[in-house]
Amino acid sequence: MIHPDTELLHVNDHIGYGVFATRLIPRGTITWVRDRLDQAFTPTQVAAMGPEYRAILDKYSFVDARGLYVLCWDHSRFFNHACDANCLSAGYDFEVAVRDIQPGEEITDDYGTLNLRERFACACGRPQCRGWVLPDDMVRLAEHWDRQVRAVFPLVPGVAQPLWEFLEEKAELEAALKDPSILRSIRCNYSPLP
Repeated sequence: MIHPDTELLHVNDHIGYGVFATRLIPRGTITWVRDRLDQAFTPTQVAAMGPEYRAILDKYSFVDARGLYVLCWDHSRFFNHACDANCLSAGYDFEVAVRDIQPGEEITDDYGTLNLRERFACACGRPQCRGWVLPDDMVRLAEHWDRQVRAVFPLVPGVAQPLWEFLEEKAELEAALKDPSILRSIRCNYSPLP
């Protein structure tokens, strides 16, 4: 489920649509939660689908730590990639803003965290652009992403969290807020290539 202070807007003909903030979303805000309405498919189920369905899943789903293809039911499937993403995961089924997201700013995540099966040329155009987003980015860049999340995680209880009620992992998060040393690494979301 996506943060309520967002809207879907057309970016351009190459990118298509993206998700944008309608109000300030402070760093430390949970911006996305995997919820019970999101659909998950095994690789066998995906392989049995027709090419039209596989094309949709290739474009709009991500692979979770168990190797399932997750298709979000809401606009969160339109999060675009940026090499300097403003939202990241901490090894749980949610993403958090790693910096303030201004009204009108696009909400992004780093597709390198989504268990890619193939590399792709990046079109983010940011000064920090890696040029290519690779299947092994999760392994190579996890420490960098973990540092970003650890820096904002203590802010979670101090900002409005409209998605808190949808979190499945509340007890684990509350424990990590009391003892930050047990905060999971984004590596917990890693699913090796089959």
